[in-house]
Amino acid sequence: MPQIRIKDAALYLGVSDDTVRRWIDAGTLTSGQDGSGRTVVDGLELAQLAKQNAVLPPDPSGSTGSARNRFVGLVTDIVADRVMAQVELQCGPHRVVSLISSEAVRELGLELGSVAVAVVKATNVMVEAPAGSR
Repeated sequence: MPQIRIKDAALYLGVSDDTVRRWIDAGTLTSGQDGSGRTVVDGLELAQLAKQNAVLPPDPSGSTGSARNRFVGLVTDIVADRVMAQVELQCGPHRVVSLISSEAVRELGLELGSVAVAVVKATNVMVEAPAGSR
């Protein structure tokens, strides 16, 4: 299993180092030592905690579909010409950018600050691993 240093675990979960240490002290996470004597946590345990603690905002669209990756966020930028538009959403800590027709922007009533849902079909998602992670 991958071992993750406390500072990196905190970064990945969006919490402080102290929060990760409190979780270790409370028994929420187990820790160990890496080869250099630094405190680390198990990557699988950390992933399970991240999934368990994920708080997703409610999807205001009320629609259903086959795509499982739905990101609710705020429209932060729209760059449009007569035919196409680039729409940027801030979905929690994630920036999602989509290219859609300018007609769709108008029909959806998108404007800066409005709530929108980015729907991502998994067949179009790339996954990368940091260099040296294997």
